[in-house]
Amino acid sequence: MKMSPEYTKAQENMQPGVITSDGFLGDDTRNIVDIIEADEEEFSRLGMDFDEVVGILRRLLEEGRKGLGEPVTIDGKWIVTTTEARGHLASPFEDGIYRKVNALIEHAPGGTPDGTSLLVSDLSLHLMEKNHFLQGKGASFRIDPETVKKVLEL
Repeated sequence: MKMSPEYTKAQENMQPGVITSDGFLGDDTRNIVDIIEADEEEFSRLGMDFDEVVGILRRLLEEGRKGLGEPVTIDGKWIVTTTEARGHLASPFEDGIYRKVNALIEHAPGGTPDGTSLLVSDLSLHLMEKNHFLQGKGASFRIDPETVKKVLEL
């Protein structure tokens, strides 16, 4: 993949202070095309499908919202706690605006958390689904493929 003008603009939008105070890249110095390619390769190596993962994570986020901020146990495997803040965030790819809804998804086999968790948002799920962008290493909302596999039991 090549750094097209759209990717170059998106990477500019991902810098700290443009859309969010911390940005989307963490301490990752690679360009977003290289980040996306590496994460696609890792997903493939782990035998995971982006659409399937997004579907599961979106279901968990929506089920967690029913708890109105209180932890919700789902399927005896996950404890999900959602938070909502006023306002919206724009996609760095300039393809939508998303509510500030976050979900902490804890892996909890048998209802007991094992210390493994994912933090996702409406925006991070959109970025994963549409662009296979999981954010840079060190980013607050980075969705690590190995952690996804463990938390979702895939």
